[in-house]
Amino acid sequence: MQKASVLLFLAWVCFVFYAGIALFTSGFLLTRLELTNYSSCQEPPGPGSLPWGSQGKPGACWMASRFSRVVLVLIDALRFDFAQPQHSHVPGEPPVSLPFLGKLSSLHRILETQPHHARLYRSQVDPPTTTMQRLKALTTGSLPTFIDAGSNFASHAIVEDNLIKQLTSAGRRVVFMGDDTWKDLFPGAFSKAFFFPSFNVRDLDTVDNGILEHLYPTMDSGEWDVLIAHFLGVDHCGHKHGPHHPEMAKKLSQMDQVIQGLVERLENDTLLVVAGDHGMTTNGDHGGDSELEVSAALFLYSPTALFPSTPPEEPEVIPQVSLVPTLALLLGLPIPFGNIGEVMAELFSGGEDSQPHSSALAQASALHLNAQQVSRFLHTYSAATRDLQAKELHQLQNLFSKASADYQWLLQSPNGAEATLPTVIAELQQFLRGARAMCIESWARFSLSFLLLHLLAAGIPITTPGPFIVPWRAVSAWALMATQTFYSTGHQPVFPAIHWHAAFVGFPEGHGSCTWLPALLVGANTFASHLLFAVGCPLLLLWPFLCESQGLRKRQQPPGNEAEARVRPEEEEEPLMEMRLRDAPHHFYAALLQLGLKYLFILGIQILACALAASILRRHLMVWKVFAPKFIFEAVGFIVSSVGLLLGIALVMRVDGAVSSWFRQLFLAQQR
Repeated sequence: MQKASVLLFLAWVCFVFYAGIALFTSGFLLTRLELTNYSSCQEPPGPGSLPWGSQGKPGACWMASRFSRVVLVLIDALRFDFAQPQHSHVPGEPPVSLPFLGKLSSLHRILETQPHHARLYRSQVDPPTTTMQRLKALTTGSLPTFIDAGSNFASHAIVEDNLIKQLTSAGRRVVFMGDDTWKDLFPGAFSKAFFFPSFNVRDLDTVDNGILEHLYPTMDSGEWDVLIAHFLGVDHCGHKHGPHHPEMAKKLSQMDQVIQGLVERLENDTLLVVAGDHGMTTNGDHGGDSELEVSAALFLYSPTALFPSTPPEEPEVIPQVSLVPTLALLLGLPIPFGNIGEVMAELFSGGEDSQPHSSALAQASALHLNAQQVSRFLHTYSAATRDLQAKELHQLQNLFSKASADYQWLLQSPNGAEATLPTVIAELQQFLRGARAMCIESWARFSLSFLLLHLLAAGIPITTPGPFIVPWRAVSAWALMATQTFYSTGHQPVFPAIHWHAAFVGFPEGHGSCTWLPALLVGANTFASHLLFAVGCPLLLLWPFLCESQGLRKRQQPPGNEAEARVRPEEEEEPLMEMRLRDAPHHFYAALLQLGLKYLFILGIQILACALAASILRRHLMVWKVFAPKFIFEAVGFIVSSVGLLLGIALVMRVDGAVSSWFRQLFLAQQR
């Protein structure tokens, strides 16, 4: 066999596995089509009259704006319990003393002294809980894909309709300061921006201090309509020290002072939003779907009254994407086209002096606009792709049609509105929540194509004649050693266990704006065992020779040739160890092919087992915490191993060619 034939055949087998991984990924992990449609004031989300004015009228795009300005303070990794007061859970017991409790005292003081002006929510985050995916959700109202977690290193511009796009299209001045991830997501979208490098998790203060240098002067200048400040100190403190370290108390106290300073500068037409993009584990990591990771804080405040009632004893739990349609309508903007969030209806009730009937009608109007927008998105999306399940989609459209008809009847018959309003609101909320649940479920549907391709790859014959046969037990042990080394070096197939500190090996001061180098360092640290054992796999060809005894060995003679063997004793010696490779060079490349196929087969069995586990348990509560990450790690490990195997075989072929050339020169020299 020729060198090129061996490498090309192994590359083709790898491609079959890659295709299977890609098909399974597209069918199982959260995947969806990103539509490029945009909402606009000139195109209402559905038929019927718009509330409070007609389209195109200033301040009445879909719905009249309630606020002229918004200050969005995004505190990275602000877990919900970080915003909770420090109190005792058991009467008579002293308060639980934890560094992160009770440090945001300004929030609680505002909630107690101005209950109609502020509200604290528990924001429920969709996994994966990585910053880039959360920024997508907070601006588009959509569901970022699970597989996007890898692109947290290198963010790309958002092509879907989003709040930033709507703000700039409406001529609003958007000023940003903080995490430079926003620069890649929204290139050229800000009227003024102060970006700071975000990846150096050991640096707790550079980004936050840079924001504070510009935050209050920008607010006082008045040259803005939307001000976004993305602080990273809390997140970096979690990665470096964990939430129970005294440094966490220091960073949260600093954030508390920031909030106090902003509240003092707010005007009546301004809304303050303080939000966490995700939480963190007890070790300070994030990326998965544990309760601590998906639970973030959301705080709203305005100098004018926002709510007709006082806050409940326990903060309300809302999906994180609900903030997108809420902010859009409060600012008088169209809701982004692909939003699947539900408006926070209470914010459209008016102040504490509003009448119950008018408050309920305002809530119904906001929910109806939101439902029209979601219905339009589902119709457009289902026409472009068949991801959504037809039966559930039909049921939801029937529910929306009924709710919309009841809402229109309510507007035309005000006499019976009081009795009908609660029913209409409940129907609209049921539709919005059902639509979001259907999207999540449909975008996690399993495809059997992967299994078919793996069966095809597993059926490739791997028996090759020749004297160089590496036993299955050796190949299996080699593959298991690679897995054992992965775990013994402190790695686990879950995102929170990734050794992020590896990105700074040799670069204690960080990488500046470079993202590919830290990603490469983290990847090399994580999959080093896969790469090293794959590159070294061709060395297993020495296994049969290493199992032989040292010294000379008698050649096996056919029966009846004993006399001839005694006559020619010089032929009784057989070369041992590596020199036997020179006895049958025509079988050497075939042996490499056989060994490569065996190793790929064992790796393929491992990833097939992960795919089966993930597909069988795809409705399990732990699917996104255990089974999906395990499959992703196994898939990436397979790709790294297969590339390393091809490199190792190519290297062995190169060495064999050099040795063969040396032998030929040696024989020619002896013949002379």
